[in-house]
Amino acid sequence: MASERVASGVTGVRSILLALPILKQRFGERLQTGAAIRQQHAHTLTWVGNEPPDAVLFAEDAEEVREAVEIAAAHRLPIVAFGAGTSLEGQVNAPHGGLSLDLSRMSRIVAVNDGDLDAVVEPGVTRKQLNDHLRDRGLFFPLDPGAEQATLGGMASTRASGTMAVRYGTMRENVISLTAVLADGSVVRTGRRARKSSAGYDLTRLFVGAEGTLGVITELVVKVYGIPESIIAAICPFATLEGACNTTMQAIGLGLGLARIELMDELQMKGINLYSKTDFAEVPTLFLEFHGSEAGTAEQVETFRAIAEAEGAMRFEWARAPEQRSRLWKARHDAYWACKILRPGADMLSTDICVPISRLAECVRETKADLERSGIMAPLVGHVGDGNFHLVPFFDRTDASDVARIEAFLHRLVERALAMDGTSTGEHGIGQGKMKHMAAEHGAGLQVMRAIKQALDPHGIMNPGKILPEAL
Repeated sequence: MASERVASGVTGVRSILLALPILKQRFGERLQTGAAIRQQHAHTLTWVGNEPPDAVLFAEDAEEVREAVEIAAAHRLPIVAFGAGTSLEGQVNAPHGGLSLDLSRMSRIVAVNDGDLDAVVEPGVTRKQLNDHLRDRGLFFPLDPGAEQATLGGMASTRASGTMAVRYGTMRENVISLTAVLADGSVVRTGRRARKSSAGYDLTRLFVGAEGTLGVITELVVKVYGIPESIIAAICPFATLEGACNTTMQAIGLGLGLARIELMDELQMKGINLYSKTDFAEVPTLFLEFHGSEAGTAEQVETFRAIAEAEGAMRFEWARAPEQRSRLWKARHDAYWACKILRPGADMLSTDICVPISRLAECVRETKADLERSGIMAPLVGHVGDGNFHLVPFFDRTDASDVARIEAFLHRLVERALAMDGTSTGEHGIGQGKMKHMAAEHGAGLQVMRAIKQALDPHGIMNPGKILPEAL
């Protein structure tokens, strides 16, 4: 690939030696080359190895991003956009070196248009920051990927979603338009603030999920929503995983006003009890949230209760009070850290797949059987309202046979999802970790993606080594 030729060997070293002094002269101390900060700007959250950039630049506005990209382009220096570093498939690694462009200081909320229910933000704005700003206006931004400090630029780049996607959609549905700097330093605005348009190609959707391989996002227009009149949280333990999945499918089919419906298996519930000092039943459990009017949510709760009881629910508890709702959702948000307590000192990774909801119970059942046969310990947690679930296998990265066993399981997991007309990833993205599945999932579509990449980034400097596997 062009990116590998540019960023390897003598050519790559020459690019670095020529570009970094120019960047240093322009940006001064905001260009950092220390080993520790470079490692912090590479991937560290799962088993993909840490591959640091040659330098980190802290940009403070869109014009600085444009200037930095222009300098890098002139010397064919790879660029990796960085938000908060919470991605899970190696998206912020720099396998060919180059420049990590840290956008965390671009954290201004430019405008909130209450009447239009949208907000204009810079890419370094976090979801927590935006919601804190919106709260007094009676508004909120619903997407919750589980990391409060995730930046909206990063969430758009990975096409993130999270616990409320079942009602409010993913970043794909919630980014109205964006502005990005392309590989040659030119700037493109993908659309206006109108809620719909049939004018030309949908460039916004092209950049949402591109993981920085087509350009660097410098501004977004996102949807915001009115805080619902009534919010009811609930917890519902089941005798079986299949009962929980069947309840989910029926509730979605009836169109209940579910904002969240999260599944945790018995192993994950055990971890939550140990970590959060709770006393939940250690059985497959649904965590739910209903949004709507007072009368509407009350009716939806009773309808859901009837469905759940018919599918083997052990009990059904619900809460309206904010502090009680927070207690329930804190347990869900602690899931990642709760996993660590199950096998202290073990290595772990987080992976996800997504299947049509009608195949969810089957996919979960077959996956659990596969784990048992393989002797792999892996808690399960899922955004099951849209057929998306996560597994966190434990392993020993120093044991080659253990690593091989996990890799074989992950391959079977993706094959199972694709066989059910699902996808290799519902929200984590491709990055480096899942490139090997792109051909099987997209077929001829992969060549279309390569053609787009070549047209917008002919020298392969925008986050090289991500999404698109090397052409054979």
